[in-house]
Amino acid sequence: MHSSQHSKSNAEASRIRRGVQDIGGASDAAPKQGAANELGVLQDRLGYRFADPGRLRQALTHKSAGVHNFERFEFLGDAVLGCIVARWLFNAMPQASEQQLTLMRANLVKTQALAALARDIRIGAFLTLGSSERESGGAQRSSMLADALEAVIGAVFCDGGFDAATATVERLFASRLATIGDVELKDPKTRLQEHLQSRRLPLPCYSTITVSGADHAPTFTAGCAVQELGVRAEGKGKTRREAEQRAAAIILSRLEDS
Repeated sequence: MHSSQHSKSNAEASRIRRGVQDIGGASDAAPKQGAANELGVLQDRLGYRFADPGRLRQALTHKSAGVHNFERFEFLGDAVLGCIVARWLFNAMPQASEQQLTLMRANLVKTQALAALARDIRIGAFLTLGSSERESGGAQRSSMLADALEAVIGAVFCDGGFDAATATVERLFASRLATIGDVELKDPKTRLQEHLQSRRLPLPCYSTITVSGADHAPTFTAGCAVQELGVRAEGKGKTRREAEQRAAAIILSRLEDS
């Protein structure tokens, strides 16, 4: 590589690193009295110490409480978490198929699973919320807790890089990763059936809505309905079974998150 090209590459790499560091930024607000000690408790639970505690403070601030909130960190944390879990599963489950890996990852990072982890480290107690969210119990809402946990993971990534985020995720998910097994390997149709049976509800109804595309490469659209609960979803796939599985996965996600 010529020296000019080498310098250009180094400059580009430097810009990328600065971009990662500046994604969330530090909070402009001065910390409240005792806030540093409180954040220290949470950092102990995370197993990670922030070089810039302002990032953690912002990752715990809901949009109802100000402009400098956790939405951008949540966006980043969602992607970082998905990557870390996917890599772990890829290395730990060499015999698992692509579909099995996808199912296991979905189970590990679904809203209810993340909310349970957030409750374990009591993230709700550290959230900064607007008055309406606070009074309506937002700090205990599963969707809020899951979003906040993703935001914290995004903040760790910005503060310490991918290795720090990986170590934090593996600590938080240790018990789940150690016990992952048969439940995660079951397909959505089977899991939906078991979920409904546990609630003594009738089995779901599946239907083929459309078949489109060329004869050698059709696209199926299938519907899945649980009439007793008034829920219905559609899924697409290269086969009828794949379309039904995707429709079942959508309904299962709704029921588990409700």
